[in-house]
Amino acid sequence: VQLQASGGGLVQAGGSLRLSCAASGRTFSSYTMGWFRQAPGKEREFVAAISWRGGSTYYADSVQGRFTISRDNAKNTVYLQMNNVKPEDTAVYYCAADRRLVTTPSDYDYWGQGTQVTVSS
Repeated sequence: VQLQASGGGLVQAGGSLRLSCAASGRTFSSYTMGWFRQAPGKEREFVAAISWRGGSTYYADSVQGRFTISRDNAKNTVYLQMNNVKPEDTAVYYCAADRRLVTTPSDYDYWGQGTQVTVSS
């Protein structure tokens, strides 16, 4: 699986942004998809994950209620809708795929290249 994240940019605090991650391959619908982020000087951390059919979603406490993960298996794409963003959301955001329903970065087998999100105060 090859992943391509996009949609990052500069947004003011309280604003919204939608990230997309396009996947290649015909088995996209077989994978759990996750979003992770990494701020400068910090470890990569879990943001959200969605099961292969979209029936189950998981969120980090820091984004619960503000971010929404979704997927369109017909388009081989997973999304991260980010609302009410905060300066602490500033990071490089990565999408990842794995056949297991996991949330730990080291458990994911496939990674996209990352897209920068910067939230100004």
